[in-house]
Amino acid sequence: MIKVSVLYPKQQDTNFNMSYYLNHHIEMVRQLLGARLKGVMVEEGISGTEPGSSACYAAMGHLLFESVEDFQSSFGPHAQKIVGDIPNYTNSQPIIQISEVKL
Repeated sequence: MIKVSVLYPKQQDTNFNMSYYLNHHIEMVRQLLGARLKGVMVEEGISGTEPGSSACYAAMGHLLFESVEDFQSSFGPHAQKIVGDIPNYTNSQPIIQISEVKL
């Protein structure tokens, strides 16, 4: 299983519209990527390890695929539309990581 993680770093001036992200962006991603997308997880950062500290990430989105090839072939044709939607919900510059799930 392959997990594509999109991490949105949180700075003092970071804005993140979770409602838009969940109800519009993620739904658009699901439609565009189709059956090759095996699962989606969304997390909202609420805190760091110290009481009262800020989370490192405003949000994290995780997409599951059977293979890197499934990700590339489903995402590639729609990359411009998906990436172009980012300014509609955040001013954070996402960090993307592709991982192989081991457990």
